[in-house]
Amino acid sequence: MTSQTSALIGLAAGAVNTEVPQACIGRMKPINLSFAACGFLGIYHLGAASAFCRHGKRLLKGVKAFAGASAGSLVASVLLTAPEKIEECNRFTYQFAEETRKQSFGAMTPGYDFMARLRSGVESILPPNAHELAHDRLYVSITNTRTRQNYLVSHFPSREDLIKKWVDGGLTNSLPVLPAGRTVTISPFCGRLDISPQDKGQLSVYIKVTNQDVMLSLPNLMRLNQALFPPSRRKMESLYRRGFDDTVQFLHKEDWFE
Repeated sequence: MTSQTSALIGLAAGAVNTEVPQACIGRMKPINLSFAACGFLGIYHLGAASAFCRHGKRLLKGVKAFAGASAGSLVASVLLTAPEKIEECNRFTYQFAEETRKQSFGAMTPGYDFMARLRSGVESILPPNAHELAHDRLYVSITNTRTRQNYLVSHFPSREDLIKKWVDGGLTNSLPVLPAGRTVTISPFCGRLDISPQDKGQLSVYIKVTNQDVMLSLPNLMRLNQALFPPSRRKMESLYRRGFDDTVQFLHKEDWFE
């Protein structure tokens, strides 16, 4: 092919404007949603899930897979298998946090079976066929406590197995990013994420913590404490609204808002 012929082909291509806009290219990729591990800050994720259900239905229809670790995987599983139960999940989270606050040493109080209470709440929310709905669409980050090796699990033989995998949590990968498509990352910690709080007036110093690029800041240190020890009901309601608003902002930015 001569240089003149190449030039003519290039002009012809430009004349018919075959270039695909970047926004459309992004939409051609499979979309995944990943919710970070965050303890009692999971109420932020519930705010995000509510915003997706209310203002991001087109996006949800195109989501290929959901992922998460610990509290994040619970919200991911509810959003996938029972989105109509988001409000019920909210109520359980508030009640569970209030119950834990009343304990002398929080979740570590001797005689208080934190995990049993958590499991009962999860069992009351997930539908009987949750493990079937989650098969190959929900990826839960779990850690082998002996070898410290991380796994992403997407096969659940039973509903009980799904719940157990969620309780196992992800100590080494708190924010799974899937290899295929674009993974939209959601976290209540300020950082380099698609959906997260943005703390103003902070130095832009970031550290990687179990696969999350989070800002090294006082507000994030306070959030870490709240993830382990549930904050007040008022603060949790504020976190819920923040998750909702941050997600709405993302939907506007990506032209998914409806």
